[in-house]
Amino acid sequence: MESKFVSGVFLWMFIGLLITFGTGYYVSLNKNMLYNLFSGGMYLFLALIEIVIAIVLSTRINKMNPLTAKILFCLYSFVTGLTFSSIFVVYKLESVISVFLVTSLIFLVFSIIGYITKLDLSKFSTYLFMGLIGILLCSIINIFIGSDAFTTFISCIGVVIFIGMTAYDVWKLKYYDPSNENNTIICAFGLYLDFINIFIYLLRLFGKRDD
Repeated sequence: MESKFVSGVFLWMFIGLLITFGTGYYVSLNKNMLYNLFSGGMYLFLALIEIVIAIVLSTRINKMNPLTAKILFCLYSFVTGLTFSSIFVVYKLESVISVFLVTSLIFLVFSIIGYITKLDLSKFSTYLFMGLIGILLCSIINIFIGSDAFTTFISCIGVVIFIGMTAYDVWKLKYYDPSNENNTIICAFGLYLDFINIFIYLLRLFGKRDD
């Protein structure tokens, strides 16, 4: 596993996170922008854009120019930042920062585990994928149920699943061609999603709401 490739992956992941959290915090300070984002169908439109970009990056990246892949990744991070702005309104800023730091520590530990382990983590990929499908279905069901206890359960399972995904995605880096720039972006995108999801689930569990 080339260290330059790994460094590039984490650098782009960091850039994505910086765009997301920077955008979210900036928008949260502007009441007019918040109103426009969360009124009408704008929020659903942004969510649709996120899904489309994620699908394009995941399925078409090998046919893209590296610059196009980087632009799409940054665009995804920006759009996610727009939807993230609500977090800085709903939760106390110090709580968001605390959960971010905890997420960073957890992410670092399991990234190191994934990097140095000699185990074949591909054996766990099926279980992780099944877990992802499970929490997705449970989340959809809970939209109609609206159970706080079920939300807590989903969040606990979500943290476990994405911690596992973090170790697995870092472990997979050794099987990518380091000379392909697009591999840097798709790997960064995967780790970015792992981090974001761990953060969201931990915030749901431990975040203090701003009354």
